Amino acid sequence: MGLQLSHDYKVIFAVAIFLFTLFLVIKKPYNIGIGYSAVIGAVLAFIFGIIQYIDIFKVVDIVWDATFTFVATIIISLILDEIGFFEWAALHIARFAGGSGRKLFIYVILLGALVAALFANDGAALIITPIVYEKMKALKFEKKHMIPFIMAAGFIADTASLPLKTSNLVNIVSTDYFNIGFFTYFINMLTPDIFSIVVSTCALYLFFRKDIPARYDVGSLKIPKDAIKDEKLFKYSFLILVLLLGGYFASEFLNLPVSIFAITFAALFSYMGFKSPAVNLKSVFKDAPWSIVIFSIGMYLVVFGLKNVGLTELLGRSISYFSHSGVFILTVYTGYLAAFISSIMNNMPTVMINSLAIHSANLKSIMLKPAVYANVIGCDLGPKITPIGSLATLLWLNVLERKGIKISWGYYFKVGIILTVPVLFFTLLGLYFIMSARI
Repeated sequence: MGLQLSHDYKVIFAVAIFLFTLFLVIKKPYNIGIGYSAVIGAVLAFIFGIIQYIDIFKVVDIVWDATFTFVATIIISLILDEIGFFEWAALHIARFAGGSGRKLFIYVILLGALVAALFANDGAALIITPIVYEKMKALKFEKKHMIPFIMAAGFIADTASLPLKTSNLVNIVSTDYFNIGFFTYFINMLTPDIFSIVVSTCALYLFFRKDIPARYDVGSLKIPKDAIKDEKLFKYSFLILVLLLGGYFASEFLNLPVSIFAITFAALFSYMGFKSPAVNLKSVFKDAPWSIVIFSIGMYLVVFGLKNVGLTELLGRSISYFSHSGVFILTVYTGYLAAFISSIMNNMPTVMINSLAIHSANLKSIMLKPAVYANVIGCDLGPKITPIGSLATLLWLNVLERKGIKISWGYYFKVGIILTVPVLFFTLLGLYFIMSARI
C-alpha cells in the first residue's frame, strides 16, 4: 500500500526519487545496470505511496510495444552486422565517393540517416560508428580528420531518427500513447525528417569543413564483397528488410502493434542466423538490450509518480497557454521544451512526461497533433545537446573511449548546442509547414 504521506511530501519525494533514479541511470555507481536503477526508483516510489499497483499495469500497457519493437530491431541489426552488411555498405560509399573526403563525409551522413531510419538511432550510433572508425584507420586518417566523421555519425543517428515510428524508442512510446498508426506517423514526419537531414548535413559540414581531408586513397580499402561473411544470408536479408518494412506499414491498417512484425522477423532472422557459420547467435542475444525492457517499465513508473502528484499538469498548463498563440508558436515551444528537458534529464523519461502533460492540456485536435509531433522531434534531437541526453549517446561515448577516441563532455556540449539549436528550429519549421497544409 505504501506510506501515507501528505500531498506536499509526496511531491517532494516524487521529485527526489526521480532525480535519484536519473543519477543511478547516468552515473551507474558500482556498475549498476540501467534496468536495476529504474527498478530501485520504482520500488521507492511504491514504498512512499507515490505509485500504486494499478500504475504498473498502465505503464506496461504503454511501453510494451515500444520496448519489444526496439529489442527486436536491435537483434536484426546485430545479425546484419555479424554477416558484414553494414561494413559492405560503408565500403561501397567509400568507393563511390571516389577519393573525395568531402563527398565521403556527406555519404557517411546519408548512410547514418538511412540506418537510423531502418534500425533505430541506437543501432546507427553503436554499429555505424565503429565501422566508420575502422575505415578511417584503414585510410590512415589522423585523429583530427577522424573526429568529423565520428561526430557526424553520432549526430545524425538521432537527428535522422524521425521518419518511421520504429526509428526511435521515444517515437513508439509517443505514438502508442496517442494511438497514432505507422503510416499516419510516416506521412506527418517525412517532411520534418527531410528538413532535419538537409540542415544537419549543412550544419555538420560547415562546422567540420576545415578538418575534413580533401583526398584519400581508395585503393587502401578492401573490396565490398570481401566484407560479406555469409552470401546466402546476406541476399536473404534484403527480402527480410522489405517484408519487415511492409509489415510495419500494414500494421496500421490491420490494427496490429508494430512489435508483432518486429518480433516475427527477428525470430525468423535469428533462426536463419542459427544455421549460419558467420553468426554467433549467443553473442547477438547477449548484446541485445534486454535491460531496456526492465528500464522502460521502471523508469516510466517513476515518471508516473510525477503525474500522480500533479507535476505533469504544470507543464500541461504551459503548453495550453502557448496553444492560444497559434500552431507555429505552440510547435516551436513544445519542441524546444522537449529538447531542453531531454538534454538535462534524458529523452526516455522526457517523452512520457511531456506526453502526459500534452494529454492533460486538453488541446483541440488542430493543436494536439502539432504538439504531439513537436514533442517527438524535441525528444529525438534534444539529446544531442548534452552527453546525458540519451542512453545511446552515453553508450556511443563509451564505445569511442574503448577505441582510444576521447570526446570530452565540454567539447561535446559545444558541438551539440551549436548544431542542435538551428537544426531543431528548421525541423520544427518543416513540421509546421506540413501541419499547416493539413489544417
